[in-house]
Amino acid sequence: MIRKLDSAQIDFQEKLDALLAFEAETDYAIETAVADIIKQVRARGDEAVVEYTNKFDRIPNGGAQDMHAFEIGRQELDAALAALPEKQRAALRTAAERIRLFHERQKQELQGFSYTEADGTVLGQRITPLDRVGIYVPGGKAAYPSSVLMNAVPAKVAGVGEIVMVVPTPDGVKNQMVLAAAAIAGVDRVIGIGGAQAVAALAYGTESIKAVDKIVGPGNAYVAAAKRRVFGAVGIDMIAGPSEILVLCDGTTDPDWVAMDLFSQAEHDELAQAIMLCPDADYIAKVEASIAKLLPEMPRAEVIRTSLKDRGALVKVKDMEEACAIANSIAAEHLEISAENPQQWAGRIRHAGAMFLGRFSSESLGDYCCGPNHVLPTSRTARFSSPLGVYDFQKRSSVIHVSEAGAQTLGKVAAELAYGEGLQAHARSAELRLKTGA
Repeated sequence: MIRKLDSAQIDFQEKLDALLAFEAETDYAIETAVADIIKQVRARGDEAVVEYTNKFDRIPNGGAQDMHAFEIGRQELDAALAALPEKQRAALRTAAERIRLFHERQKQELQGFSYTEADGTVLGQRITPLDRVGIYVPGGKAAYPSSVLMNAVPAKVAGVGEIVMVVPTPDGVKNQMVLAAAAIAGVDRVIGIGGAQAVAALAYGTESIKAVDKIVGPGNAYVAAAKRRVFGAVGIDMIAGPSEILVLCDGTTDPDWVAMDLFSQAEHDELAQAIMLCPDADYIAKVEASIAKLLPEMPRAEVIRTSLKDRGALVKVKDMEEACAIANSIAAEHLEISAENPQQWAGRIRHAGAMFLGRFSSESLGDYCCGPNHVLPTSRTARFSSPLGVYDFQKRSSVIHVSEAGAQTLGKVAAELAYGEGLQAHARSAELRLKTGA
């Protein structure tokens, strides 16, 4: 059901490379379709968005006639929130508040700065929010109100002027928890469209949708392909791959807990990756037994089974030091260090989207309500990328205020370098500000 590997008995780097060998397939049919959709939206605007949405989302009653039909107003969002069972409403509010508090703290660490040099020249950096952001929320196989909160709340904290959320409504059905989450997060505008046509509309604008500055949020292969194509005209957060979890375990955690943690990511998708590293062979056998015992109880058992068979592994390592070294190679989206002294090993980790320390820190808590963002780098991109945060909704501008005295010193330096590059106008621009005889 799930592979068992021993780092001492195999060429582990070769096996590791095979285990991690996921690359999003560049499906020619998808790329061609997305390119045409974007072209049509740019040429025909709302008309193309309505046409594609009616077709792909199977809008009933002959489909919508114009974009107005896809608008979901504030009154409808508030009604969805009010209609939720009290426990769901309270859970959404608690999660939103914890996410807000974490990102408020993050914002405090992202202040601009300036300093004055001896000659009076002032240099610094100014941080300002983006004007308009588009948030894509999936609405096909499942609904994700948590993704609404994780994308919209940091944008609000950052001070984004307008947040436009798009969410597909297959068969015309609107998920009430998604709408309620948008109400809590303070989304400014919600439109019931999805797919590549929604990405194109956000990126380039239509008659009824003003172009945004950045698009964030996950989606299917068509959405990912569209985000990749519009990057440059707008910013994007990342191109996310399948979900991943890596558990480093010293053998002291209840094996049922670890098995369920592996399931928590495997149930997302047949391509999800769930791996455990442990130096204790007896404990690995216990986790394997827990997997066999618990899997039949899971509603998404077939998805989990396929994921574990194709991309899962229970790996016996020499010791926890080797486990940390392997973890840095994997650079997992979610890394659990389920051990007696997790901090001891956390200090050795350089690459992970998010680290969950100690046996009580299940990855699922991070998905919903701990506070740090659950939009994380996948497919080993944690080597160079970071979780979604307030900084994704801000931009930095350099501030340069050169004094007259500073211009005398810097002008000579700049002119010398400009002449060296053959850029005479640059040099003369600096020299004109030099005092005669300076």
